[in-house]
Amino acid sequence: MSERPARWKIVAAGTAVVAIGVGAFFAYASTQHSGSPIAQVRSWVNGTNLGQSVGTVLGDAHRVEQAVVNHKGTGILHTDCGVLISDAQSANGNLPTPDTELTNLLSSGYALAYDAGTDCYDSGGTDRARLDKSIRERIQAEAKLGQAVNLVNQLLGITLSTTTTTQPGEGILS
Repeated sequence: MSERPARWKIVAAGTAVVAIGVGAFFAYASTQHSGSPIAQVRSWVNGTNLGQSVGTVLGDAHRVEQAVVNHKGTGILHTDCGVLISDAQSANGNLPTPDTELTNLLSSGYALAYDAGTDCYDSGGTDRARLDKSIRERIQAEAKLGQAVNLVNQLLGITLSTTTTTQPGEGILS
């Protein structure tokens, strides 16, 4: 498969996710929100399974790191990097949150994870400069997502679980 069709698919997927995100933004912005700002954040965190979304992106980033460190080859690297790209786009589709600072942290973290996946994918496992850039972006993404989780913990007085073993609908913050 040539590089051009693969890039086209990534661009098409990215465009679709952005369109969904814009639609979600306008849908969220146009609805009436009741309760305190904290209650709105609590509801949003539960409704989007934030902990699971963040955990998935962080797990993907770890798998990419392991594929690079263990020289798993271009096929595995492309798969792991592609999954990171896809999951970062998907998680970003849940934005905005009811809290501007949380939205900014999550948006930045997901964008950095997406960029890390793209640079990793484009490196083919051999372009050291792109791999190094991907490593820096993954570290920055992890830091931003960690700050977002800490903010949720602070705002809601909880410890948000970022494991991906939670079953959908269990509600982290019941």
